[in-house]
Amino acid sequence: MEPVEIEAKTLIQKSKTPSNDYVINPYTGCVLGCAYCFASFAGRQFGRSAKEWGDYLYVKTNAVELAREELAKMPEDKRRGTMLLSSVTDPYQGHETKYRLTRGILRELETVQYPGLVRILTKSPVVTRDIDLLTGLPRAEVGMTVTTADDKVGRWLEVRAPLASRRLRTLTELREAGIPTFAFVGPLLPHFAARPELLDHLLGQLVEAGITEVFMEHTNLKRYIRERMDQVLADEPDEVRAAYVQARTKEHREQLDAIVAGLLAKHGLRLRFDEVVHHDDNDALRQRLANPA
Repeated sequence: MEPVEIEAKTLIQKSKTPSNDYVINPYTGCVLGCAYCFASFAGRQFGRSAKEWGDYLYVKTNAVELAREELAKMPEDKRRGTMLLSSVTDPYQGHETKYRLTRGILRELETVQYPGLVRILTKSPVVTRDIDLLTGLPRAEVGMTVTTADDKVGRWLEVRAPLASRRLRTLTELREAGIPTFAFVGPLLPHFAARPELLDHLLGQLVEAGITEVFMEHTNLKRYIRERMDQVLADEPDEVRAAYVQARTKEHREQLDAIVAGLLAKHGLRLRFDEVVHHDDNDALRQRLANPA
């Protein structure tokens, strides 16, 4: 799959995700193509359907230049906001090794000593390449998405993503370099409700990697995501398909919430936002974070 090179009009956008003020997406699309990804809508502007997710990538070749220009224009009070890389793409997917857009953007943030928090969210060990820049920023943290400790399950839902075992090692490497880290366990896989020992094992592996805080999110099964998931689930046993149907219900989420609470206490892990986030509740969560009691 050959990426398409484009020039973007803007780069730094206001974020719609909880706890992030701004977001930078150096790419549109993501070759990792994870079956459950909510961002599969992102290619609409190029006429791409959700079913094509993972089969296209648009590279914003002028991203570093835009970052430099837009940071220069950003008022001082606005620079204190949290900057996320990235929300609808992985900033360290394979083509980053060629285009080096994320590295260039981080260099611009380091050059101006951006005082707000720079937050990375990725599944890729390529992030360790930029430890020098991350440690040079006033405030930075890296979140690694880890949905399972089982590489076989990962290969089923995250076909082209780095193995879960490699992501766990990456977390250890980042921590040893002195970079604050967290794990994003999202989505919470539906079968954890029936097999909580699998989630127990995953959290144990995260603790071994030095993680003390996790961000968790329930599975997003809006129609455009279900259409892609149905393809993945077609050859799976009835009980597996049934688990994904049940995951759409409030009862399922409450069951998982109770399991999560017990396992977090067991492993001594903090839960970011003090709740397992559900995509339909994002507006309420943003309001609560903006106006804490």
